[in-house]
Amino acid sequence: MTDQPHRIDKNFAAKVDWNLLRLFVEIVRAGGIGAAARRLSKQQPTISAALKRLEEHAGAQLLLRSTSGIELTLAGKALLLICEDMLDAARSAPHQIAQAMNQVEGLVRIQMISSIIFPELDEAIASFHRRYPAIQIEIRVSPWRDVLDAIGRGEVEIGVGYDGSVRSSLSYEPLFVETQQLYCGRSHPLFGRLVTRLSELRQEGFVLTGGDELEVITRLRQRFGLGTVTTGWAEDIHEATRLISAGVGIGFLPVLAAEKGVEKGRLWPLLPRDAEPSYDIYLLARMEPERDTATQLFFNEITRRISALQGA
Repeated sequence: MTDQPHRIDKNFAAKVDWNLLRLFVEIVRAGGIGAAARRLSKQQPTISAALKRLEEHAGAQLLLRSTSGIELTLAGKALLLICEDMLDAARSAPHQIAQAMNQVEGLVRIQMISSIIFPELDEAIASFHRRYPAIQIEIRVSPWRDVLDAIGRGEVEIGVGYDGSVRSSLSYEPLFVETQQLYCGRSHPLFGRLVTRLSELRQEGFVLTGGDELEVITRLRQRFGLGTVTTGWAEDIHEATRLISAGVGIGFLPVLAAEKGVEKGRLWPLLPRDAEPSYDIYLLARMEPERDTATQLFFNEITRRISALQGA
C-alpha cells in the first residue's frame, strides 16, 4: 500500500469516524494493538478492525506490525501529529469558551524546587495575573523528587524542577540550564583560593542540602568523597546559603542564587568556571493531563513564552 501513489480523498473529513483518530493515538501510545486493547478494555480484533478502517479512509498504511511491536510509517507519523493537535484543541475547547465568557476563576498550583531564578516564569505569572485577576496562584517548594511525585499523583498539574531520568508519564519542556558552584564563606580558610582538585577537599566540613540536593551533585560529591565530614544541613537552598556564608562549611549552591552573596563578599566560588556542574531545569506536566481552565490557561501562557524564547 505504501508503494502506490497516494490519492487525496477530498471527503476524508466528512467520512472518517473521529473516534478512529483517537483510537490511533491510543495504539501508538500503548505501543501496540494488544496493549491498546488491554488499556481500553476492548477485544484485540475490534482494535485491529478499527485500525484497518482508518487506513482505508487514509488510503495508506499507518503502522508496520511485528512481534517486537509497531513502527509508524511516514503516513502514520504525519497523521499522528494531526491527531495530537486535534486532541489538544479538543482539550482546550472548554477552557477557551470559559475565557471568552469571562468566567475564569480558580486556583493554579505550581510545585517547584527551591531557588528557581527564571525571569520568563516571573513575567508569565505577572502577565497572567493582569489578565485573570480572579485566578489564585499557589507556589509550593519541595525537593525535586517530591515535585515529580506530586505531578505523577495528580496533586499538582505544573512543576518546575530537575529529573535525573525520564518518566514516561510526564512531559519535559526545557526551561534553562542551571549551573552550580562550590562556595565557602568569608571567614573560611579557603576564602580567596581556587581549588583545581576536588579530592583535596575530602576533609573539609560540608553543608548538605538533604532531599534538595540534585542527583548530579550527589554523584559528583560521592565521586570525590566530599561531604564525609558534615558540619551543616539545610533542606532549602536559602538556608544552606546562610550556613555557608556563616562559615559553617563549604557547599554547592546554584550560581544565580549565590550571585548577590558573591557580589557582597559573603561567598567565595572555589572551582574554576569549566569545572562547574550543570543540568537542565524543566517545566514538568503530566503527559495526559486533566487540567481545569485556570491551570490550562497558565500552562498555555508559560509554554508560549518558552517557545518565543527558544525561537529568539
